[in-house]
Amino acid sequence: MEKSPILLFTYKRLEALKNTIGALQKNNLAESSELYIFSDGPKSEKDAERIGEVRAFLKTIRGFKAVHISESMVNKGLANSIIDGVSQILKTSETVIVLEDDLLTTPNFLKYMNDALAYYKTVGKAFSISGYSFDLRCSEDPQHSTYFLNRGWSWGWATWRDRWEKVDWEVSDYSSFARDKKLQKKFAEGGSDLNKMLREQMTGQLDSWAIRWFYHQFKVGGVTLYPLGSKVYNNGFDEFATHTSGSDKRYVPYLDTTHKMDFIFPEAAEIHPEYQRMFNKKMGIISRVRSKIGTILKKLGI
Repeated sequence: MEKSPILLFTYKRLEALKNTIGALQKNNLAESSELYIFSDGPKSEKDAERIGEVRAFLKTIRGFKAVHISESMVNKGLANSIIDGVSQILKTSETVIVLEDDLLTTPNFLKYMNDALAYYKTVGKAFSISGYSFDLRCSEDPQHSTYFLNRGWSWGWATWRDRWEKVDWEVSDYSSFARDKKLQKKFAEGGSDLNKMLREQMTGQLDSWAIRWFYHQFKVGGVTLYPLGSKVYNNGFDEFATHTSGSDKRYVPYLDTTHKMDFIFPEAAEIHPEYQRMFNKKMGIISRVRSKIGTILKKLGI
C-alpha cells in the first residue's frame, strides 16, 4: 500500500525542527514515505538569518523515500501556509499527514496514521485523524484503544482530499451563525474556546486555519479519531513559539511508550461518550482558568 505523504511546516526554530525530524526518522515507515517541507518566509531581517540556517539544514535531511522542499520568499503566516500546502499536495494525493516543527512523534506514529487513513477511507463522517491526545485514561481500556470525539486537533493530524476540499475558508455563513445562540451553544460542546476563537478569526484578531477547519467539521457533523496513547508530544512551549505559549501542564499527554504496530479501531465512527466527557472537562472553563493561572506563575518564575 502506498504511504501517505508527510507535510512538515517550519519557520525559524532550528533546534525544535531538528528534534522533530530526528523523531520522524525513527518511524518504521519513514523510508517508504515522501516528506514535503514548507519553509515560510521571514517577517523581518532578524528572522531571515534564522530561516537561512533552517533552510541550510533542510538540504541535509535524509531517511525518507524523497524529500521535497518548498521555500516561500514572503511570509505567508502559518494559516495560509498550511491551507496552501495541504491543498497543493491533495491535488495529487488522496491523503496527507501534517506536522509542524515543534512536534515529536513516537516510532509508530506513521503506522498509526496510515492504518487509520486506510480504515476510514470511505467513512465520510470520519473527518480527521489526530496523532496527539490528552491524558484521558480509563482503567477499563487497553493502552492502545482509539476513540472518536466531536472536535479535531492540530498537533499531528491527517485527513482525506474529499473532506478537505469542501471547507469554506471564508466562513461565509458566519454572520448568521453569530446571531444563532443555539448553534453557538452546540459548537461549544467541542470546547469552551471554540466560539471565542472563531469570533477572533472573523474580526481579524486571530489568524488560524484550525478554527475554520473545526467549524466546518462541526457543520457537517464530522468526528476525529484519537489514540488513547498519544503518538505526539508538543515540544513548542518556548520563547520562539508563535501559536503555543504559557503553561503546558494541561497538554501533557499519556505518551505511547510501547510502540506497538497494531491498533484497534472502532468499527463505527461515533463519539465515545465517556472520552467526550473527559475531553470537555479538559477544554472547559475551569481548566482554562487553571491553565491561565499556571501561565502567569510561569512568567513570574514561581
